[in-house]
Amino acid sequence: MGIAALLTALATGTALSAGASMGSTTKADKPRRGEAGSWRRAAPLLHARSAHAVVSSNGNIYALAGSGPGGPVLAVERYDGKRWVDETTLPGGGLNAPAAVVLNGLIYVIGGFEGVGNVPTNAVHVYDPATRRWRDAAPLPAPRGGHAAVTLAGKIHVFGGGNSASTIADHSVYDAVADSWAAAAQLPRAEGSPAAVVFRGRIYSIGGRSGSSDFGAVDIYNPASDTWGQGPRVGPRGTAGAVVYRSAVYLFGGESQSRGKTLSDVLRLHPKTNSWRRVSRMPTARNYARAVPLNDAVYVVGGSRVAGASHSSAGSKVVERFFVRR
Repeated sequence: MGIAALLTALATGTALSAGASMGSTTKADKPRRGEAGSWRRAAPLLHARSAHAVVSSNGNIYALAGSGPGGPVLAVERYDGKRWVDETTLPGGGLNAPAAVVLNGLIYVIGGFEGVGNVPTNAVHVYDPATRRWRDAAPLPAPRGGHAAVTLAGKIHVFGGGNSASTIADHSVYDAVADSWAAAAQLPRAEGSPAAVVFRGRIYSIGGRSGSSDFGAVDIYNPASDTWGQGPRVGPRGTAGAVVYRSAVYLFGGESQSRGKTLSDVLRLHPKTNSWRRVSRMPTARNYARAVPLNDAVYVVGGSRVAGASHSSAGSKVVERFFVRR
């Protein structure tokens, strides 16, 4: 497969006791009481988008970057639980498949592919919601897009994604105090579009893809030993969304390239049995299923209903709210 086809398959994602043991794979039996939750539509985005990034901070959700019907989406939207407003404009000419995280109240937009193409950037843009101003942080060690990013112990971890030639396994750690990057243990394989969360002090990298191959591996990073271990596998997929909610890891949607379809599965990783269970289905199947917590619920924001077109999808305005009773 050529480089263009390989990079077209990339996307991002803004991851349990690790160990080396493998738990059981996804179970499709009936969800237990208190797992399935309920869905309702929330206010739609103002701008359709896919291959975007979403974060929640201080009672708000921010949707950043991505592609839309008219090309790159430059508007940054903010949702306060009731409605979306245009908050600011992303610096530059637009990005697809960046990663975004919140650290110390600031929003970091990290890397991505320029415009709706497949040329990666190493730029790191920092937005301060208090002043509504942007600045640049130290650039990534090398350009990348379609990676994942999380915060752990006051630092930003970025891993996976792709450069201008292939998918990569690189793992870089940003220290905001020093405004500098350092290398950490690489992922076990080169991959783009993993979902990622931090759970019980460790990073979970879930699924991902390279070229036309989707992965179902769950890799768990232990910062104390700077090593990756294996977790319980999921069905192969990329561009899924993941959050920690109700003391468990939930995985939403994504895309199966082998099946040529977007996914609606909602999977829950049971922290005691260390196994995945399908507990629900999203009302609207989507790839780039960006999931974030807000006000005791999870919101799945934007994404594409149509498989493929990683860098230039028209995306959607769909926002759906998932809630599980305590």
